[in-house]
Amino acid sequence: MDPITLIGVGTTFVLVVLFTVMEGGDPTSVLLPAPLLLVFGVTIVVCLAGGTMGDAKRIIPSMKEAFLGKPAKAADVVPTVVSLAEKARREGMLALEDELAKIDDPFLVRGVTMAVDGTDPAELREILEGEVNAKEEEVKHSAKFFNDAGAYAPTIGIVGTVLGLVHVMENLGTPEELGHLIAAAFVATLWGVLSANAIWLPLGSRIKRLGQLEVARMELVIEGVAAIQSGSNPRLVAQKLESLLPVADRPSNSDKKAA
Repeated sequence: MDPITLIGVGTTFVLVVLFTVMEGGDPTSVLLPAPLLLVFGVTIVVCLAGGTMGDAKRIIPSMKEAFLGKPAKAADVVPTVVSLAEKARREGMLALEDELAKIDDPFLVRGVTMAVDGTDPAELREILEGEVNAKEEEVKHSAKFFNDAGAYAPTIGIVGTVLGLVHVMENLGTPEELGHLIAAAFVATLWGVLSANAIWLPLGSRIKRLGQLEVARMELVIEGVAAIQSGSNPRLVAQKLESLLPVADRPSNSDKKAA
């Protein structure tokens, strides 16, 4: 679990409450049912209208993944691939079958299995790259709902404010109520802008980032499987895979000596 998104969103609302209190306001004054229902309800509904039923079924799992998902680390794949390369070089490709049960990475297992079965290298790469493309499309669709919500919410908040101001105009004969009515009208804009920038867009960005990390790990696996299939020297396999990692994720010389 990587709780950084949960921490970030939670801290944002805590700071908003603190700001309100420090300005002498009452935080409960913005928790009005009507603006909340309009902004969140209409935003969700119009986002659903722009997708399919299949997209709607992915919303809750995607939200859970955004808040609690663990980022994939491409660097974690390198030792496993190098170990497989060493075994394949010593004992042959068929010897890798016994190692597959120990690997908790379905994509790597699938690639090595096809390599052991003698799949043509070009076809093997094409199949695995097809899965990467499918993953990219899946991430794009998962993030679409949240990015759309981030785009719609501010406008819906403005609609709520306009409706509230219409109600204000209807009550010009009661000046003592105007202040409360005007404040309530602008609460819709507040929640529209706040929800877009503190909830929807961060969740969309988080899903996109998790997808990018997963795709990077899958691409590293493809290169590793290709190297194993070609019988490359394990040391060269390690160097090749490490060169594909971000500089910050590459093992230092001291780490290599310790290993």
